Amino acid sequence: MAPLVAPVESNGSYRHLRVAPLNSPPPSASAACEQPDARTLLRRRLREQRAQLPAAARAAAARAIARHIASMPWLQHGRPIGAYAAVGTEVDTAPLLALALRRGCPPYLPRIVDYRHRRMRFARMHGAPPSINRHGIPEPDSRSYLPVLALAVVFVPLLGFDARGTRLGSGAGYYDRLFAFRRRRIAWQRPLLIGLAYRCQQLPHIERRACDVPLDLVVTEAGIIRCES
Repeated sequence: MAPLVAPVESNGSYRHLRVAPLNSPPPSASAACEQPDARTLLRRRLREQRAQLPAAARAAAARAIARHIASMPWLQHGRPIGAYAAVGTEVDTAPLLALALRRGCPPYLPRIVDYRHRRMRFARMHGAPPSINRHGIPEPDSRSYLPVLALAVVFVPLLGFDARGTRLGSGAGYYDRLFAFRRRRIAWQRPLLIGLAYRCQQLPHIERRACDVPLDLVVTEAGIIRCES
């Protein structure tokens, strides 16, 4: 089995992946988009590929990702951050959330407030056990919401990404709806959107749709990638 961590190339304080695939070349998103159900098929393949990573390798990757984040100035004392509660084989955010708490950054996690229109907000994470929503995702059992513009940085889950920051999510569109305002802004766009991924989730190209909100950066176990868009 090929190693989980690939060699990286240095570019100042950011490092870029030299090798994307884990065991085999990743599926091509641009070619797949020619078919009506291409994204559904692509998501299925990416989930299967992610599930092939051993649990120990995923845990090691989550710790490495937290170390990369710790080396950056994103977590400043008193500044609230957005993150997510990982499910299944998503990048585990437990090391990141522990880091944020140590640095005095209040963490906020997504809470679905409207299933019909697929709307969510970020609620304060407290010590109480989370509730489980109808999608099986843990949510803060809190109504202490914060506007997304008040978050310094938001770490988001994904199934696939490319060098331009195009993100392939689960398909429900919650994140794209919440951050749709960023597509209409030209100047500095707060909050900083950072994807968390395993390096095997990087694709050569993803056809970007009008509703897609691109990422600013992606952090994998191999390093930090500044998106080119």
